[in-house]
Amino acid sequence: MSTHEHLFAIRLMQHLVVPTFVLDPEGRVMIWNNACERLTNVSADEVVGTKDHWKAFYPEARECLADLVVQERIEDIEKLYATHSVKDDVFVGVRAENWAVMPRASKRLYLAINCGPIYDDDGNMIAVVETLRDMTEQKRAEEALQSLAHKDGLTNLANRRSFDISLEADVLQARRRGDHLALLLCDVDYFKPYNDTYGHQAGDECLKKVAAVVGEQALRPTDLAARYGGEEFAIILPNTADDGAFQVAERLRKSVEALNLEHTNSLTEGRVTMSIGYVSVRPDDHTEPSHLIERADAALYQAKQSGRNQVKGYQSDN
Repeated sequence: MSTHEHLFAIRLMQHLVVPTFVLDPEGRVMIWNNACERLTNVSADEVVGTKDHWKAFYPEARECLADLVVQERIEDIEKLYATHSVKDDVFVGVRAENWAVMPRASKRLYLAINCGPIYDDDGNMIAVVETLRDMTEQKRAEEALQSLAHKDGLTNLANRRSFDISLEADVLQARRRGDHLALLLCDVDYFKPYNDTYGHQAGDECLKKVAAVVGEQALRPTDLAARYGGEEFAIILPNTADDGAFQVAERLRKSVEALNLEHTNSLTEGRVTMSIGYVSVRPDDHTEPSHLIERADAALYQAKQSGRNQVKGYQSDN
């Protein structure tokens, strides 16, 4: 390639609308184009000739996709990128996606990354090119759709499908760790008479308000509050023994009572109340999610039989 052709190629890459940077065989930045400057808010002067390109994307030092190609460490891609694909000939090219913090740009972006090596006529790697595409809006839309698929449309809590998936996973995890796992099943007392008295629209509003209180009891990231069905709700509490489960259940019962929603046809207190049954176990190899549901349901039945607006824990002699 002539000097003129070489300069033209560099100038062309500098003005590509696609954010692009190029590393030499030692991993130093050769080119950091204008679009890459705009995306990262890092100028070419700051990174060309250095190995500091990671600072544009992450708060701590870590390899970018181009570094893995330069270092011939594509097998490590799984450690750094949740989504990736490698062609049959690994050194033809590789693609990955991940969230980047973008410290200088002060924003978090989901980037689609394509990377491939450039060879000379003798087959020697002379550079690695990485291109970037901002997929943040598409990713957020995708996550929103996934979230909707797992949420109950009325209450915005997790739906029954999400509950079933989570309970199964939590049973397996508790079994592996030897932890307790608690489950609360909750039922709005005399909800059919409520609907009959105030109408279904008012019934929906009632469920929304109760659901908001139920959701507030899922304090930890590992807790899950769900609409189990109709006027029934459920809360999964990993790593929670009997006393902890009772405290959450009683707090929830009092919170629903404190909403002070009028219910003239209730046989408890003239306002909306909730009965709650709970169980806490250390799952063993024979424990199935259905076992927890059956036991929590049995405790809920006891709460209803005992006058409602109560909390009952599962007892083996129920």
